[in-house]
Amino acid sequence: MRFTPALLERLDGSFHHLKTPLIDAPAAQRDPAVIDTVSSMLGDIRRRGLDAVLDHARTLDRYEGGDIELTAAQIASSGDRLAPDLRAAIELGSQRTKAFAAEQRDRLHDFETELVPGLFTGVRYVPVSRVGAYLPAGRFPLTASAFMTVGVAKAAGVPTVIACTPPQPDGGANDAVVYAAHLSGVDRVFVLGGVQALAAMAYGLLGDLPVDMLVGAGNAFVAEAKRQLFGTVAIDLLAGPSEVAVLSDDSADPEIVAADLLGQAEHGPNSPAALITTSHEHGAAVIAAVERQLLTLATEPIAGPAWRDYGTVTVAADRDTAVALMDDLAPEHLEVITDDDEWYHDNLRNYGSLFLGPWSTVAYSDKGMAGTNHVLPTAGGAKHSAGLSVSRFVKPLTYQRISREATPALAEAVQTISDSEGMAAHSATATMRLATYAQD
Repeated sequence: MRFTPALLERLDGSFHHLKTPLIDAPAAQRDPAVIDTVSSMLGDIRRRGLDAVLDHARTLDRYEGGDIELTAAQIASSGDRLAPDLRAAIELGSQRTKAFAAEQRDRLHDFETELVPGLFTGVRYVPVSRVGAYLPAGRFPLTASAFMTVGVAKAAGVPTVIACTPPQPDGGANDAVVYAAHLSGVDRVFVLGGVQALAAMAYGLLGDLPVDMLVGAGNAFVAEAKRQLFGTVAIDLLAGPSEVAVLSDDSADPEIVAADLLGQAEHGPNSPAALITTSHEHGAAVIAAVERQLLTLATEPIAGPAWRDYGTVTVAADRDTAVALMDDLAPEHLEVITDDDEWYHDNLRNYGSLFLGPWSTVAYSDKGMAGTNHVLPTAGGAKHSAGLSVSRFVKPLTYQRISREATPALAEAVQTISDSEGMAAHSATATMRLATYAQD
């Protein structure tokens, strides 16, 4: 996350930095070596099909033979191997994410309207037919990922959702990830990771037709595979390193703000964390709190470099400047902890998901407990795009039905425009109807 130079020039004198990043921005996901590796793998899989998928699985996933698909019984029993408190937490997250997605779906209504007499137009919301979900299970198994991808797709009405998840050191799937997928309504689960998993779903190599859409987070290779497969299939979005930003003032507890910054920084050593505040003293207190908390944080080897290299603290002269700066960052996750949260809610425009007040934290959404989706735009993408939701899995299909009586006004205008463009065939589709109308 970084500010646009033009904005900084316009706001010159109305802000100052307490902490700037050592590295200007997170390393680009489009590493040439990653691009070449993914291109080579996809080409190989296109040529050789499932044999190539299994070869890459042997090399990268430690696959040793046998069926890569979990049976229905294995999927259904995955929860039996979990600690009761973990199982209950997964069930709660699944329920809440489904409930929020169902509320969203209920508000997407088919409609038909008569624009003018005899001209009927409308929309039908039709779900895509097949979705492939990638469920990460690497350094940190993202247990709630299935809620956001599989579960939301099912809430949208997608008939078939398959999932791939990388194997654990023992060669099997992560039971918590599989149980989350089971509760979310997954149809099939394959123990398959990375580029080969996405390619197998996109090319229809898993005993089913190709999927229409790929969703789910992953590392740089997964992101690049989605980029290169886009067009063959639809994708949710191209996500980079996870981001968090906090907009707070001196009414906020510096310890809470620091904890929330580190809560996302531990996603990876290149995960940016930004604080924008209207109080110099508060900003300095947050920096001190971050340094204290890092001393005892188990994930300091990850969160520490992320904060050191990519963390920023900026002091704005007033709340209008704070909003301008934050909208320019357009962060993936944005927390607002101030004495007037509603004013900021009304005025902020660019963010993936917003967390209002001291009792809200990004982790509640990350783990599925808040019900909202955690598949969100990064790297400034929130300026133009929203996160994953049921609306992404349905197609708003328009239609029109024209009566004889409405034909003259439509046809004459289309004839005029088509003739001016030199598009004779377009014109004829209108003039033939005019002729028929005149004869009757």
